[in-house]
Formats: sequence, C-alpha cells, structure tokens
Amino acid sequence: MTEDTESLVEKVRAAYAAVTDEARADKVAKQHARGRQTARERVAQLANGGFYEFGALAGPGPAQGGAAPLVAPGDGVVTGIAYIDGRPVALAAFDFTVLGGSNGATGMAKLERCAERALLDEIPLVMLMDGGGHRMQEALDSRLAAPGSRLLMRLADLSGHVPLVAAMMGPGFGAPANLAACCDFVAIVRGVGTIGMSSAPLVQAATGEELTNEEIGGADVQAPRGVVDVVADDENEALDAIRAYLSYLPPSGSGTPVLAAGPHEPGDAAAEIDTLVPASMRQAYDVVDVLEALSDRDTVFELKRLHAPNIVTAFARIGGRPVGFVANQPRVHAGALDSAACEKAAHFVAVCDAFGLPLVVLIDLPGFLVGASAEESGLVRRSARLGYELANATVPRFVVTTRKAYGAAYIVMGGGRSIEADLSLAWPTAEICAIPIESAVDLAFRGDYENAPDPQARRADLITLFQANVDPLLAADGFGIDDIVLPSATRGLLIEALGRVRPRRPLRVPHKRRSISPI
Repeated sequence: MTEDTESLVEKVRAAYAAVTDEARADKVAKQHARGRQTARERVAQLANGGFYEFGALAGPGPAQGGAAPLVAPGDGVVTGIAYIDGRPVALAAFDFTVLGGSNGATGMAKLERCAERALLDEIPLVMLMDGGGHRMQEALDSRLAAPGSRLLMRLADLSGHVPLVAAMMGPGFGAPANLAACCDFVAIVRGVGTIGMSSAPLVQAATGEELTNEEIGGADVQAPRGVVDVVADDENEALDAIRAYLSYLPPSGSGTPVLAAGPHEPGDAAAEIDTLVPASMRQAYDVVDVLEALSDRDTVFELKRLHAPNIVTAFARIGGRPVGFVANQPRVHAGALDSAACEKAAHFVAVCDAFGLPLVVLIDLPGFLVGASAEESGLVRRSARLGYELANATVPRFVVTTRKAYGAAYIVMGGGRSIEADLSLAWPTAEICAIPIESAVDLAFRGDYENAPDPQARRADLITLFQANVDPLLAADGFGIDDIVLPSATRGLLIEALGRVRPRRPLRVPHKRRSISPI
C-alpha cells in the first residue's frame, strides 16, 4: 500500500470514527443523564443478530442562509439492515444527540432508503423515534420544502405488505408522529416518549394553552386514546415488545407465519376452563383468562390494552401456530361494543389478515352501547367497519360463542354463519337471540304484564317462557352453528382446524379492485 493510499484509507477511517458514540462523549453523557440510550446503543441491543449500516457518512443539507454550518453526523439518523432473532429488518434509529434528533433532508432520504429496502427485500421496517420533527435550520427554505416528502407514499406502499413498527423513545412530535401513525404497531416508553402533532411551545404559541409535552402526548395520555399499542416502563421493555411483536408475523404478507417448536402446553388456566365462564349473564369474568387457557403457555401478547378495554385484541399461539384473538371483555361495559372497540378490533383484524394470521373470535356481549353519546361517536359506521373487516378477511376464521350473543352485534362479531367462518362453535353457556330476553319482554309485552293481577309474577312467567326458546341446543338443532362443545374441548378442535384449513380463501369477487370501508 502506497503512502497516498494509506492516507486515503486513514481519512475514511477517521470519518467513520467521527460518527461513533465514542467520538461524542459529551453528547452521549447528556443523553444518558436524560435516562435514555443513544441511537447506536438501541440498535446494538435490538439487532442481536448483527447490524449492517448504510449512510453512516451522510451529512446534513445546507444550513439556513446566515446560520452557522451544520454539524450532524449521519444527519441524525442511524440506518441499515438489522437482524432480530435471525430475521432481517430495515432499521432507522433517530439520534437525539445530533441536533435534537431533528429531521433533515438527508436523514429523510436515508429513511426513504430504508423503506425501499423493506419493499424490495420484503422485510419489516422498524423506526426508533427520538427527535424533534422538522429541523429548523433547514425548514425555512422553499427550495427544500417545496418537494414535500414521498415518505407517506412509501409507507402506504409498505402497508399490509411488510410489518411497520415504531417506538417512541423520546420526543415524537410532528413528523415522527405522522410516520408512527402509519405503522401497524407503536410502542412508547412511559415518562420518556411522547407522540403528538405539536409540542408544548408550538401549542402555546398557537392556542395559548400552557401544557407540558407529557400532558400533550405522553404515554398515559395517548395509550387510552388508542394512539399507541404498548406502553413500556423502560427502553429495554419497549425493544422487547418490538421483538415479541415481530415474532408472531412473517417478514411480509407473502410469507408464512413461523410455527414455534414444541412442546405446546396450554396455559395454567386450562385446567379450570370449563368453569371460567359463569352461566349467569350478570356475572363478569376476565376473558384474558380464557385466552390463556386456549393458547400455548405464555404466548398471549395483548395490544392496546389501555384503549377500548371492552374488547381484547391479542396475538397468541395455539399448537405453535400464531393466531389473532378478538374477544369481548365482560369486565368492561359487559363486553358491549362502542365506536372505540369496533375500530380497535377492525384494525387488528386487518393486520392479521394482511400477514396471514388466523382469527379466533370469542363472543360474549349484550349488544352495542346505546344513547346519544354512542350515536355522536359515529357508532353506526364504526360498527359496520368491524363487520366489514371480518367479512373481507381471507385468513381462516374461527368463531366461538361463549355466552351472551344478541342481535346485530352478534352478526358484526361474525357469529353463526355471518362471515362463513371455518369453524363456528358455541359453549353450553351460550345465549343466542335477537335481544336480551328481559328487554324483549319489557318492550313487547309491557301491556300484558302491567294489566295482570300480579304484574311482577306475570313478567317472571313470560321471561321463563321465552328462556325455553333461547338454548344453544336449538342453535345447533337449526344448524346455525357447527357444534356445541365443552370449553375444555375447544383447544383441541382449534389445533385440528388450524392444521387443516387452507391459509387463504379465494376472493369472492375476483375482478373487483377493492371494497370501500365504511370509515
């Protein structure tokens, strides 16, 4: 190697060394003092199978006229191909130690490159957010702003094709929030991460409201709204959540979910499953116990737990196969559906269908929430959205009516033959009818019992009379369901069906380009 060549090589080595954490010890120390890891530390922790970086030497665009030249190693974002548990993903980690993690033109070009690799390689796209949105030093320039950004279009191309994942690990207002909103799965670190359209200074300037960033977009504010899927207590937990989420999904919609190695033992609640669901319609229980009893041990992964808790959406494995559960939660509103629950479940169904996860639906609900507030929320269309997604799903669908199943809500949840489920079962505790019996008696027979010598006795007699017609045996007799089964037999039936049913059903209308969602 000649002296000139040696100097060139050394120049490149020095350029790479300048972008490392070691070269910016003061910035790293400040990040640690905030209780946060650096972008490169997060990448090293998540990419347990290796990381192949690109764009490390990319620099910032020109600073605003009159401003000092920008110094921004990697333009504030670390990008490359990471291997998580042996599987590749396109990974972008925003670096708060570089100009507050702000988004510059070069950094966005690097993110577009990640999206391109995710599309062409058919691998997930993962974004670790820790930054302050548009970079002010570049923002006030029409030459840079006029082209807009192709990123939302790129994410639209990727949606349903590969898993899209974001984690809010620091400030996440503006552009980071927009990007995360396009993702299938969003995790946030409590007390550290935020997500929202505008930060506190911009909100105060625009509206006069004096709020903190935490009050605007903190985890405990946004999780109940359904903006994020998982709230983590620290960064390690957030990265573990990403790893867990991806473990249930194939790398792309054209792939096949990974079958976990055995043995596949049921959860601890399996021994009590025959008594988990009370016969009394007025007695609540936790449906998550039922999910754990039907699933392989320690595989239930619940999403949006703090949002619309009257319905549960969760990944799990049954006999080693990943599935998606949608289940009414009797502990909240007796499991009744409202707008938030319908949208939560509809989005989850779409994710499962996109990536080939069979759906298991557990029905136990008194119907829809009623009243002026329910109507103001647009429940009419949002309830249709849930039925729409279940009807359009091409993956295997298994429906189990565990207890209450009334009227249109039963249909929207796919009960009976409503969505041509691959397996439609009922448990002995099932009560399937158009309306709760007591409500029907009060609506249709009030004059009858009020004019009787003993109104309360007559009302009770009418309820008893109609209860005789609401029996799961009659549902089976009319072949509105496939069978009545004991809860303890259900897991075995699901395992058999999962091993037999084709992974995709053909489109019912082959030449139709697309359906139009009610929402």
